[in-house]
Amino acid sequence: MTQQEANVAAFLRLIRFAEHHSDSDDVYFLLYGGKQRFADTSKHPNREIEAWGKKSTAAGAYQILYLTWDDARKKGIVTDFSKASQDKLAIEKLRSRHALGYVQQGDIDHAIPLLRNEWTSLPGAKQSKMTMDEARTLFAKYLSEGAGKP
Repeated sequence: MTQQEANVAAFLRLIRFAEHHSDSDDVYFLLYGGKQRFADTSKHPNREIEAWGKKSTAAGAYQILYLTWDDARKKGIVTDFSKASQDKLAIEKLRSRHALGYVQQGDIDHAIPLLRNEWTSLPGAKQSKMTMDEARTLFAKYLSEGAGKP
């Protein structure tokens, strides 16, 4: 794994942790709100769930909306909602938000502000419970662990 790939893998883990406060792979199978699971990864579950006074079709490790997934499927970016496809779509979001280059260089201080509208749990975003210092610490931890799970 190159350094750029390691940086991306560590940053994806950071997003997953910010979204779910968990390092478990179970987050790939959670619906919005984190209380219900899905098992069929052949497609996005497309279930509107109400939590915290809002309704959303967000699902999976990166809380991807059905319309976002469907658009990516129509463009040939993903074919299913497997763990690999969720990761691939998250990387596509990094690219479309002009943050992928920063992430590849390990510059999360510049990447995170570009991604706050995509993932509102990242530091400085409206639903964040994480500080930039905590994000930097987690990112470094994930890098030191070899980024572990991509």
